[in-house]
Amino acid sequence: MSRHTPRLRFFSEAMGLKPFPQWLRQARTAIIGEEDVPPSRAGLSSLAQFRPKYGPMLWAGRCPVPRTALVTNLFNHTQTPIHEGWSTKKTQVHDFRGRRLTYNSHNGTDISIPIGTPVLAAAPGKVVRIIREYNRGGLKIFIDHGDNLMTCTVHLARELVSVGDSVKRGQTIAISGYSGLDALITFPWGTPHIHFNVWLNGVPVDPFPHNGQPSMWRSGDHPTPQRSVTSESADESDVDEDALNQAISDCKTASSRARMQAMPEVWRRAAEFIAEQNYYPTRFPALRNPYSTTVERTARLDLPFSAEHFDELVFIDDL
Repeated sequence: MSRHTPRLRFFSEAMGLKPFPQWLRQARTAIIGEEDVPPSRAGLSSLAQFRPKYGPMLWAGRCPVPRTALVTNLFNHTQTPIHEGWSTKKTQVHDFRGRRLTYNSHNGTDISIPIGTPVLAAAPGKVVRIIREYNRGGLKIFIDHGDNLMTCTVHLARELVSVGDSVKRGQTIAISGYSGLDALITFPWGTPHIHFNVWLNGVPVDPFPHNGQPSMWRSGDHPTPQRSVTSESADESDVDEDALNQAISDCKTASSRARMQAMPEVWRRAAEFIAEQNYYPTRFPALRNPYSTTVERTARLDLPFSAEHFDELVFIDDL
């Protein structure tokens, strides 16, 4: 694995500590909160995020289990009420298997991989947003896959695409790291990973099958690494501009509302809104669907990693 690892600037890229003034300001938001955003919450149960058996090897650019990506947190199906703040405690947790591989506020899938791993597009689409938010996962890339489906890969070290780019399934979009405040807090015992968000109809969903809902992975219950770049394309999601503008106008935070309203392109405004309402839900009265229709779950996603580097995906509590 190490011979494929790009040369990363460790602190500025892999950990995402630059620009430092922005990092410090956003870290402060996570710790004490800001306008309409409560502070984050942690406790003794949060120490479950420390995994000394695996973390140092991943920071060194090596797989603890040869050619294996490790799922270290799943989507929590008993989420903490949003008004209580982002919580890394494990006090009310339930993953799609009925186990506890998650934490209170977790709304995505954490896949632990060596820093420097190429990250792929999980489906064809359009890059609609790239941002660094150290209090919410560092460097992130958002892709609209059409039909109200958007994904976001989080904790990246370096982006290899630009906003507005069309990407193919399996195309390399970034290099992994562990950017964001949680990396600094848990270094070196925390496990570098990408946090993979899936949003359907504007709200977060678990791509794994649960409660009678079908899997959103094309390979079924257990996603597998991708073997090639495909030529398929995707249309942009159909945004209801009136509904979007109304949802933005309902944002309680004036600075956030003005930022979203200032974006001239509808597709960029929609991406900004979906990100804002999911990362800062206390700024809105309710989660809203900005699209013209409501779309059912279908199997459209692949694992955002290549078979060149991995043979399989394993849940860490199965080891």
